[in-house]
Amino acid sequence: MVKLNTQKIINGIENKFLKTDLPILKIGDNVKVGVKIIEGNKERVQFYEGTIIAKKNSLINTTITVRKIFQGIGIERIFLIHSPKIDSIQVLRSSKVRRSKLYYLRKLKGKASRLKQTFS
Repeated sequence: MVKLNTQKIINGIENKFLKTDLPILKIGDNVKVGVKIIEGNKERVQFYEGTIIAKKNSLINTTITVRKIFQGIGIERIFLIHSPKIDSIQVLRSSKVRRSKLYYLRKLKGKASRLKQTFS
């Protein structure tokens, strides 16, 4: 009985911090994520562009794994999408995929790692 009430309290607190202006994110989308970076006493936004290869958890704990190729090396970064450090998320294009996790892209190189683009 007590556990139910504490869960309601926790959900109420978490709902205050959920972002409402997020686009619909799907696996295979090519996204541009704006991350706030503090250097000294200045704050700026640095953009990270890549493909969403995984999406995990729910509500306030939702994370996306974004993969990009930089100078021939694959770089992956995990973003907590409701974090205050995330300034913006923009979907550049969508791809048709039939998997919930695109970890197989790690093994592919060059043109083999392309995904079939959807037009909407």
